[in-house]
Amino acid sequence: MADARIRRQVAFLAAQMMYQRLESEYFTAKRKAARQLGVEYRHRPGDLPSNREIRDQIQAMARMHEGPKRLEKLRDMRLDALRLMRQLARFRPRLIGSVRTGHVRKGSDIDIHLFCDSLSLVTDVLDELGAQYTVELKRIVKHNEERVFTHIHVYDNHNYELTLYPEDKAHYVFKSSITGKAIERASIAELENLLLEEDPEIDLDGEVTRLEDHLDRFALFRMLLEPLEGVKQSPKYHPEGDALYHSLQVFELARAERPYDEEFLVAALLHDVGKAIDPADHVGAALDSLEGAITERTAWLIEHHMDAHAYRGGTLGARARVRLENSEWFDDLMLLHELDLRGRVRGEIVCEVDEALDVLRELEAEDEL
Repeated sequence: MADARIRRQVAFLAAQMMYQRLESEYFTAKRKAARQLGVEYRHRPGDLPSNREIRDQIQAMARMHEGPKRLEKLRDMRLDALRLMRQLARFRPRLIGSVRTGHVRKGSDIDIHLFCDSLSLVTDVLDELGAQYTVELKRIVKHNEERVFTHIHVYDNHNYELTLYPEDKAHYVFKSSITGKAIERASIAELENLLLEEDPEIDLDGEVTRLEDHLDRFALFRMLLEPLEGVKQSPKYHPEGDALYHSLQVFELARAERPYDEEFLVAALLHDVGKAIDPADHVGAALDSLEGAITERTAWLIEHHMDAHAYRGGTLGARARVRLENSEWFDDLMLLHELDLRGRVRGEIVCEVDEALDVLRELEAEDEL
């Protein structure tokens, strides 16, 4: 009985780590959970919960915390998967993972297998589509044999992980690490049938066209942030280095102060994105680029963050000072100014751009519930 109870505790704690996106791998999560519970060395690996047990706990958490919105999210992700699969049809795409099985949760991405003997052929198509992506070569050692897997991470309306296999593997039966059985996967036609079974009235072509015309705001944020890494700043005012490093420092400080305030966090992260577009008027450039993608409050904070410097320095005109002080967001602006000054430390540890965007996505999802 004690062993069964401990097994359930390990499964729950591991699931919590993965649901909160503190860990992404079952193997690591279950062993960290066992270590935290003080049972790591008293149990053989086979005594720990299976991947499936942890997956079931994750789904229970998703149902409890996300409710009916989870099904709407699943539908949207399947439609978006169909959009990209149609664009990559020449590589015989197959949808796998949580979007195929329906076990989506907060932070889930869209997993697709592609079959092509040339990575460059796939990236050429992605370049033609104007997609933002990175390529990862992941080395796995199993049974003393090393294998290299090619993953293409695409950042669009959702995050995708495209795994590239040789063309002769198109009919290979891949096994699930959770069930040990053949993984569920869907071709373009099978995904279309799945969507039609769930909603016979759906206009698939119309929905896909709508998604093609829509740019996810987080994809826009990413496109504006990445060039900041190449924006070098005056060592006198910014000893920390490039504008991206500064922006991520300010975001981390804002998250510590206002972890619940999505609008404020967006302003903290994006306040300097215009520096990579028009250094002579980085505020105006930022506002033009972000028009329609941020709220009125976020836009106001970005618009006036340089005025806040002048306000504190005593160089802002009297009328402008009064206008700032009369704003309902004045205190927020002063806090942003303080964090802007504090976010200039050499060697500070910061998150990656994608991690920051994941935080904002999760806050947005919580607001929609």
